Amino acid sequence: MSKIEAFLTPEEEQEIVEAIRLAELNTSGEIRVHIEKTLQGKDANHRALDLFYALKMDNTKLQNAVLIYIAVEDKTFVIYGDKGINNVVENDFWNCTKDIMQSHFKKGLFKQGLVEGILRSGERLKQHFPYSDDDINELTNEISKG
Repeated sequence: MSKIEAFLTPEEEQEIVEAIRLAELNTSGEIRVHIEKTLQGKDANHRALDLFYALKMDNTKLQNAVLIYIAVEDKTFVIYGDKGINNVVENDFWNCTKDIMQSHFKKGLFKQGLVEGILRSGERLKQHFPYSDDDINELTNEISKG
């Protein structure tokens, strides 16, 4: 079993997908999680940015997508928000969210850390990008893997 498959159980993955669905219920914002083995020779921020574009997350109407990227073997993760959300959240919002997630990760509670990061991101998206009747789910809620 690879480190990616061992990182989360199928049941935990479904709980994360459900957290994404719940977080997006009251916002036009989009949240995705991408998990892969390594950074593939890049630093974490550059790899997350590459994936942000590869997953077409830059195509949301209000530029309000959030990517949570995890490189399992490298034991690192990045939260990357698009321009729309980054322009309205306080400067340390992503670092504070990352700290909350990391406190769970250090205890081996990866699912819990992801769920809390997703729900916290969803709350902030809801404040700045509330749901409207014409909203559509622009991106899949499924976890992508590399």
